[in-house]
Amino acid sequence: MIHYKTETEVALMKEAATLVSKTLTEVAKVLKPGMTTIQIDKLCFEFVKDHKAIPSFLNYRGYPFTVCASVNDVVVHGFPNNVALKDGDIVSIDMGVILNGWHGDHAYTFILGEASPEEIELVKVTKESLYKGIEKAIVNNRIGDIAHAIQEHTEIKHGYGVVRELVGHGLGRSLHEDPQMPNYGKRGSGPKLKENLVLAIEPMINLGTKDVYTDKDGWTVKTRDGKASVHFEHDVCVKRNKALILSDYSIIEAAEKANNQLNSTYY
Repeated sequence: MIHYKTETEVALMKEAATLVSKTLTEVAKVLKPGMTTIQIDKLCFEFVKDHKAIPSFLNYRGYPFTVCASVNDVVVHGFPNNVALKDGDIVSIDMGVILNGWHGDHAYTFILGEASPEEIELVKVTKESLYKGIEKAIVNNRIGDIAHAIQEHTEIKHGYGVVRELVGHGLGRSLHEDPQMPNYGKRGSGPKLKENLVLAIEPMINLGTKDVYTDKDGWTVKTRDGKASVHFEHDVCVKRNKALILSDYSIIEAAEKANNQLNSTYY
C-alpha cells in the first residue's frame, strides 16, 4: 500500500532528512586517509543520539551498525570495520534516522584523495543521474519515468552497470514503504505519482558489470568484476511542478570542499 503524506507530515520528514544530511556533513568534515569506517559509524551514532533521534539502520532486520559503509567495489550494505581507508578510496556512507516517528534515509559517496579519472567520472555521472531522476518526480508522471531517466544517463549514455537487484523505495513511518523505486525501466510504466508521495531515490551504479553478489556476512553487496560502485540517495517528495528534495547535499558539499583530504573535482 502506498502512503501519501500530509503537509505537516512532509515537514516532519524534512526534519528527519535534514538530520541525516547534518550527520553526513560531520563525516565530510573529518573523513581522511587512515580513518576507519568503524570510527565513522561511532561518530554518526553519537551525533544522532545527541540530537534525540534513533539510528534507523541499527538492529533493522538484524543489521548491527548505524551506517552502511561501502568502499570501492562494495555496492551497498558494507559493514563498518577497522581497516584504514587509503588515498583513492571511494567511500559511500548510507544511513537513516527516526525523528518524531518519521524516517530520513539517504547516502553520499566521497572520494578520498586522488582516485582514477574513470572513478571520478563515475561519481560525477551517478550524482547527476540522481537529479535527472528527481526532475521526473512530479504529479502524473510514473515510477518508470524516474527509473528511465537514471538508466538513460548512466547505462545508455555512459555504459555503466545499473544494479537490478537493489532499488529505492517509499519512505515514511517505516524505513521501507511502497512503491519500489528501481534505477532502470520504461517511460510511462509503473505506479502513477501523486502529490506528497515521499521516495528514497538512490541510483547504485557500477563502473563495469551490473552484476553483483552478496558476501558471506549476508549483507555486503559487491560488484562481480571487482570494479568500483557509487551510491547517492535523496529523500524526495512528489509535487505538481517540481519535486521537493527533503534532504540537503549543499551542507555536505560545503564540508567536503573545505576538507582538503577529499576530492571535490567532480562537481
